[in-house]
Amino acid sequence: MPPIPENELEFTFFRSSGPGGQKKNTTDSSVRLRHLPTGILVIATASRSQNQNKKSALEELERRLERRNRRKIPRIATKPSQAARQRRITQKRIRSSKKQLRKAPDTED
Repeated sequence: MPPIPENELEFTFFRSSGPGGQKKNTTDSSVRLRHLPTGILVIATASRSQNQNKKSALEELERRLERRNRRKIPRIATKPSQAARQRRITQKRIRSSKKQLRKAPDTED
């Protein structure tokens, strides 16, 4: 996949919450990446490094764009053969008779 042009990306850096200690609480290390043509939004807050978060956000955006552009393979409808239908009916009859035997016996007064 070719690299994404810079003019299609909008980076926003912000201060995230959660584990990471004093360093994370004082720096704007989290990255919010928006792909302008599609509107896909990716947020990366895993690392305390802004550069590392930027890199991981770009990788995630590429994965999402790849998944979005993937062409679905159309399903080809098939019909079961006559022999397969016959086997299925035979098995249903066998199963039905087996279940009939599980009934409680009739009690006559």
